[in-house]
Amino acid sequence: MKSSSSSSLSQDKFYINAHGGMGRLGSFLFYSLALTTVFSFFLLFSPNSVKILPKSSVHYDQGREKIDVEECDLFKGRWVPDFRGSPYTNWSCPTIPVSKNCFRHGRKDTDFLNWRWKPHNCDLPRFDAKQFLAFVRGKKLAFIGDSVARNHMESLLCLLSQEEVPIDAYKDSEDRHRIWYFADHDFTLSILWSKFLVLGEERVINGSSSGIYDLYLDKVDNRWASDLPYVDYAIISTAHWFFRPIHVHEGGKVIGCVFCNEPNVPPMDPLDAIGLAFRAILRYISQCKQCNKRKMLALFRTFSPAHFEHGAWDTGGSCNRTSPFSEKDIDYLGDFRWKLRNVQVREIERAREEAADGNKMFGVLDVTMAMLMRPDGHPGAFWDNKYMKGYNDCVHWCLPGPIDVWNDLLIQVLTKVGAGG
Repeated sequence: MKSSSSSSLSQDKFYINAHGGMGRLGSFLFYSLALTTVFSFFLLFSPNSVKILPKSSVHYDQGREKIDVEECDLFKGRWVPDFRGSPYTNWSCPTIPVSKNCFRHGRKDTDFLNWRWKPHNCDLPRFDAKQFLAFVRGKKLAFIGDSVARNHMESLLCLLSQEEVPIDAYKDSEDRHRIWYFADHDFTLSILWSKFLVLGEERVINGSSSGIYDLYLDKVDNRWASDLPYVDYAIISTAHWFFRPIHVHEGGKVIGCVFCNEPNVPPMDPLDAIGLAFRAILRYISQCKQCNKRKMLALFRTFSPAHFEHGAWDTGGSCNRTSPFSEKDIDYLGDFRWKLRNVQVREIERAREEAADGNKMFGVLDVTMAMLMRPDGHPGAFWDNKYMKGYNDCVHWCLPGPIDVWNDLLIQVLTKVGAGG
């Protein structure tokens, strides 16, 4: 494993070179009839009964079933029981970070693993690591964003490692920038860590961190931007860091402040700050000439909601549920987390409309509805973070866990767009 204090890799570092009688007949018929009856009962009444898809919503590619994203909205549905569990375990995936290894830290219930996301008008296939690696052969995929973006990368890493064991190729001095290399497929998977995507700087007061930030909408965070031209697929996300005091700058002046009460500084809603940051980043990517030349695809993942109950993260909030919510349990329209998602989608749609020559470099990985229903999959108290003893983690997701569905969705969206859809 290579280590460096540099937070950004050069092009050379990014390209890694790892290279009988009637009695017996009657008995037979009796048992056959009995088995047929039992099997028919199972098909009719099992919560995972076989669903027949309409022909118009299915395409066949070398014997594999592919969802037509335009015919079926993968992002609207419900969670249904599925007792096959996860494709991997915390024993079969050695790369699970300590803080996401919930079973290692004493979690006993496993029911949160026995659910599948079911879109309303079709079925979502389980993640196929062999298919995914074949599709991304020779490519570079980067997750860009905060620790939840990294959580997504860690889920994908576990799923892919069941097919090929990756090489731990690079880690910077802060363990913010990681690169994994799948030599058999010449595929590079990385995380480029960034709190806000645009440049954000924490104020230091009397030599100590203040928790107050300055955000510059006309400057990007170079820790990811410098590597962007070498990426084929970028999965971009951020949001959780915007819920703290932030002075928002543009054109050399402060245009608003989130969670501030200062004279002559207009207050700004965090949703507005997120929308402006997304707009700035989308504009930057759209104007990236090298990215356009490479025909890079940027997928923006929508907000992944936290599920603190009975308090916030620092006031005793917890997440102790062991099963999903149903659709009727969620008031989407009245939920600020759904409104946040709408802000993000609006900006992505704006960017796609403004892109010249029908450029399809922007797409959406919309996980918000699915994850609003999953209060049961967070580490909660089972994360053993030595720096935050006594606090619950209701933001990130256990591995294995509900977050794995993000990659069920990801492979469908990537293969759809990659096939020219």
